[in-house]
Amino acid sequence: MKRSKAREMAMNILFQMDFHNEYTLDFTNKYLENSEESENDQEEYIRVLTQKFMNNMEVIDKLIEEKSNEWKLSRIAKVDLAILRVAITELEYFDDIPNSVSINEAVELAKTFSTEESGSFVNGILGNIAKNK
Repeated sequence: MKRSKAREMAMNILFQMDFHNEYTLDFTNKYLENSEESENDQEEYIRVLTQKFMNNMEVIDKLIEEKSNEWKLSRIAKVDLAILRVAITELEYFDDIPNSVSINEAVELAKTFSTEESGSFVNGILGNIAKNK
């Protein structure tokens, strides 16, 4: 499985966690066990990413609100929110992933799974975060 597919799966997990209001590693493990697309080579990345997100959710969500011109999280489309959470987790907590890769992958996810405007929205927020690192 390529890392881009793993990011898509992580986005789906964070989306569903938000939907079910269940932020646990057990939720991630159940998702991976039930996924037909899951492959061992990227499962560890997905587990680490979701765990890092859960450990830093307040900080990540605060960054989203600050960099989105004080939009409340409830105002942001849930898909866009999940994409932003994956990308910001990478930007802030994965030193081995270049910022440009995380941002480009997030923009592509937004273009694929959300609205036409979402790519620009996601790019703007992530660009502001990367620039201030």
